[in-house]
Amino acid sequence: MKIVATLLILALVLAPLPYLVIWTQQPRGAALAASALDFDRILTGDALPLVPQEVVEMRDGTPLRVRHLEAVEGAPLLVLLHGSGWHGGEFAQLAQALKGRAQIVIPDLRGHGANPERRGDVDYIGQLEDDVADLIAHYATEGQAVVLAGHSSGGGLVVRFAGGAHGDMIDRAVLIAPFLKYNAPTTRPNSGGWAHPLTRRIIAITLLNRLGITSANDEIVIEFAFPEAVLNGPEGGTATTAYTYRMNTSFAPRSDYLSDIAALPEFLLIAGSDDQAFVAEGYQPLMSGVTEKGRYEIVDGAGHLDIVNHPETAAAIAEVLGASR
Repeated sequence: MKIVATLLILALVLAPLPYLVIWTQQPRGAALAASALDFDRILTGDALPLVPQEVVEMRDGTPLRVRHLEAVEGAPLLVLLHGSGWHGGEFAQLAQALKGRAQIVIPDLRGHGANPERRGDVDYIGQLEDDVADLIAHYATEGQAVVLAGHSSGGGLVVRFAGGAHGDMIDRAVLIAPFLKYNAPTTRPNSGGWAHPLTRRIIAITLLNRLGITSANDEIVIEFAFPEAVLNGPEGGTATTAYTYRMNTSFAPRSDYLSDIAALPEFLLIAGSDDQAFVAEGYQPLMSGVTEKGRYEIVDGAGHLDIVNHPETAAAIAEVLGASR
């Protein structure tokens, strides 16, 4: 009985500690240092109005804004997932370059874009995967090939999706400078200064989750270093500057990220030689150790953000789409 009583006392004493850690590390907000990412190359937005938008209702009734381009009969479905903190508008130029080659679907993922219900948050870990599955089910016709593509964290979400419950819904994948995991050898420190994780909070909340306690999953655990040109410009109202624990977890491959990578279907990985967030030449040595389904391309001179709009990226994706018909 004394042992039981001691354990109970210890439990009562230790239980508040993770919450104390969470409370003592607060988000910095506007105090973040600038990142190395070059937003100047992508802040054009010229093609954005040319991509029609519509609203699609998810399984829980939440409406998502989706940019949608139709294609000729027999073309594959291409779903494009944007990177962390941003929205589907980042693919406006790429969508125009690929117009007609695929039925193109570009969502503002839950918690992102213009006027989301809760910016930077989801209801539960894994909800982004469910949303992507709902989008595929909504748009794909019987027998239509499905290509799931993503940039940066969106690429990480593609990897997570492949290794999850809905992985069999996709036929091919495209990874554009994908985030694989914070501790992957392809990730530069804090993604080149773009990501500012609240590490103590992440550790504390992870511990709580392992104990089955999810009450702190709505706490902010990572912030993004957007430049003033974005925050004070026309895109400022659509930038998502921080994520909760459940959003941050949902937007990345699982802890055993190599298993998620191994589950990928045939895929293209393309990155720029001057990527400020990730090590482009590190992808193939890492990923080819667990899968032989990949094709890897490095675009000389391209950075982390402008790789999306590079002509070589559109050409490489067009090849994937042609092979998917």
